[in-house]
Amino acid sequence: MSLNLSFLGQVSYLETYASMRRFTLERNATTTDSIWFCEHAPIFTQGLAGHLSDLLSPGDIPVVQTDRGGQVTYHGPGQIVAYPLIDLKRIGFFVKEYVYRIEEAIIKTLIELGVTGHRVNGAPGIYVRIDDPFSHAPLLQRPTYDNNKMPQRQGTPDFTGLGKIAALGIKVSRNCTYHGLAFNVSMDLTPFERINPCGYQKLRTIDLSTIGVAISCQEAAQLLSKKLAVQLTP
Repeated sequence: MSLNLSFLGQVSYLETYASMRRFTLERNATTTDSIWFCEHAPIFTQGLAGHLSDLLSPGDIPVVQTDRGGQVTYHGPGQIVAYPLIDLKRIGFFVKEYVYRIEEAIIKTLIELGVTGHRVNGAPGIYVRIDDPFSHAPLLQRPTYDNNKMPQRQGTPDFTGLGKIAALGIKVSRNCTYHGLAFNVSMDLTPFERINPCGYQKLRTIDLSTIGVAISCQEAAQLLSKKLAVQLTP
């Protein structure tokens, strides 16, 4: 089954958001699945579960309400945003497995760069050890897995010693996905201090450059695209 990969460069968030919704509304059973890779100018986006109290001091950075899941996050230059536009019913994935596969693609991307990414119990997204991002030792706060090898998300997340390097926020309409993931490569991280990222107070956000990995956004997008293509092909 074919999968179109599009590298858009830096594009308007609002225009891309509208294009995703239009693509999903107009697609049919024969529409080819796609993944769009891009960067955005500085913007805060609120998910359906977001709270105004998590916008601490947005200042001059625009805030946009969206229809994705999750809470508030930040997009800006130096961050790769990937938007998988996937017909889940056609490829036979439930939403839980779809989220798992996106996280797995990020973890495998990090492995290629020598970094160990981790899942955390109770919270989606991928995290790294701030003091030793190259350690392969498992986290104590990692999730347990069910009989289908899917992570269980119950419990209160513990972010001690961790930085979030990739965030997820998805929407499924008529079994088709839009929105997606944000992967921090080399960016100004200070805007994250103006919010409670993903609704968590004092959650630290990190990028590849901060942990000593030098790679361009273009190279990171190409690497991530290969891992996502494998994970999102039945």
